[in-house]
Amino acid sequence: MTLQSMTGFARVEGTSGRYRWAWELRSVNGKGLDIRSRLPQGQEYLENDLRRLVGERLTRGNLQIGLSLSVSENRVEAVLNRDALNAVLALRDQLGPDVLDPAPLRLDTLLSIRGLVDMREAEDDETAVASRDADILGGLGVAVNALAAMRETEGAALRAILEEQISRIEALALQIEADPSRSPDEIARRLEVQLAGLMDTTSGLDRDRLHQEIALIATKADLREEIDRLKAHVTAARELLSVGGPVGRKLDFLAQEFNRESNTICSKSNAVAVTAAGIELKVVIDQFREQVQNLE
Repeated sequence: MTLQSMTGFARVEGTSGRYRWAWELRSVNGKGLDIRSRLPQGQEYLENDLRRLVGERLTRGNLQIGLSLSVSENRVEAVLNRDALNAVLALRDQLGPDVLDPAPLRLDTLLSIRGLVDMREAEDDETAVASRDADILGGLGVAVNALAAMRETEGAALRAILEEQISRIEALALQIEADPSRSPDEIARRLEVQLAGLMDTTSGLDRDRLHQEIALIATKADLREEIDRLKAHVTAARELLSVGGPVGRKLDFLAQEFNRESNTICSKSNAVAVTAAGIELKVVIDQFREQVQNLE
């Protein structure tokens, strides 16, 4: 599976009968899948289908989805108010020919009576509405696929960046592992110098007790476990990138683990070179985590 960024944009428009529609989709980073839609008045019933179509293709991101709908051809129909017409005819019969002209009522006379005939926008039948909605939802499916394609393109670019950062983390871990200050001989030499200076300037100290304390300090300062865990996290991160799919949260967890090990290395370090490498390691890990925030 490919990686997806959570940032993208798509616009798809089309026509259905006498209607013109357009979808606009915008996506940014989010902890989950948060969909905010803007549908024209009267089209709110499309919301459930909208969420279903998006959920089938995307799993994370804050999405803003808007639909615009306009009529390219206006149709007007005349609607007769039959109650009003019956009332007019009843009044005509009531007044009789002595008061009113007995000739049949003319159309222009009927149209001049307010409320008798109403001119309004013609409504589509159920078949036309169903066909229009199917076209609109089909356009949404195309727009969601276009958005996902854009997110995949950005995801591929992010993957290259993350792979480079993971390689840099691995290189710094190996650099710390190979630093001469970590060799047993160098550790012993530094401790002997420190112990000799302490014994020369201090009297009444138990030499055996000092040796035990220094051995304990040396053990606590060892970075073997931290380096091994860094290597394991590097392997896990590469496996996630190779699998692809929605792995952003898992990589974010690994970024936290990377950061924990780098903090421990810096706190245990007793050599300038190791401390410098540890600080650079923290910088790369921060950059790695920032990029991971963009992944689905």
